[in-house]
Amino acid sequence: MIKELHQNYKTTGAASAAPSIKPMEKTAMLYEIKEPTVLLPLFSGCKGMLLRACLEGTMGRLYADSVTAPKSALAVLGDFCFFAGLPDKRLLDASALSQKNSMILVPQTPEWGTLIEKVLHGKIRKSVRFATKKEPSAFHTDALWQIVSTLPPEYKLRTIDEELFSYCAKNDWCHDFVSNYKNYTQYREMGLGVMVFQQKEAVAGASSYASFCGGIEIQIDTKEAYRRRGLASVCGAALILSCLKRGLYPNWDAQNPSSLALAKKLGYHLDFSYPVYETTAPCPLH
Repeated sequence: MIKELHQNYKTTGAASAAPSIKPMEKTAMLYEIKEPTVLLPLFSGCKGMLLRACLEGTMGRLYADSVTAPKSALAVLGDFCFFAGLPDKRLLDASALSQKNSMILVPQTPEWGTLIEKVLHGKIRKSVRFATKKEPSAFHTDALWQIVSTLPPEYKLRTIDEELFSYCAKNDWCHDFVSNYKNYTQYREMGLGVMVFQQKEAVAGASSYASFCGGIEIQIDTKEAYRRRGLASVCGAALILSCLKRGLYPNWDAQNPSSLALAKKLGYHLDFSYPVYETTAPCPLH
């Protein structure tokens, strides 16, 4: 199944949390791919778990220059855009860069990186992310419980239920805890999360940013006024323990060295680093 991207194209359906697609001219035809297997050769060798969620058809959206013989492809999930195959500026046009304040562009080849730098010069910031090894046996539950036990008595841990799902959806600081799930029913079935409260105020949390078969991608954040108190460590440890109990792998992709340091504290090990480009503002290309 496909959907041609015409000038009147609008996004609909289960992945409504994904950014809208910028209208394309009829001469620049691209297609939304509903059957992910056609794009597997283009993304072969890519290790990202977010990308895996797209290719499984679990979450996100897929686009290509052809239905039967694609040479260029784009996968969009939340704030992330993954580019594969031959570099094609049309897919940069379609990556919703003008729709959000910030997007993270992930080139799967150096050639894609070169095109991104050329087309979006002055509108992007190059940075490095850190992928951790996929080691289900690396976690030590006793050590994780010890971290959870350091939570001071004035704080309380809560599981993200329907009430907290609604809270996260309405508040910017924790919006990404639930933003890639179309509703609480999907989140309950595919995701999970915890939050720390001080009295009645939610101050930190860890949740599934996305879900793939057998696991989740972790998202952690703390309100600025409550940082450097060990709350992120407690939330991360609690979420990992919940994942292990449910037989899910808690994948951690670190945004920066500080995130990597926290991951290592919780039992992860660095696998590799990779370049990304962050858009610094909405950046229309025309």
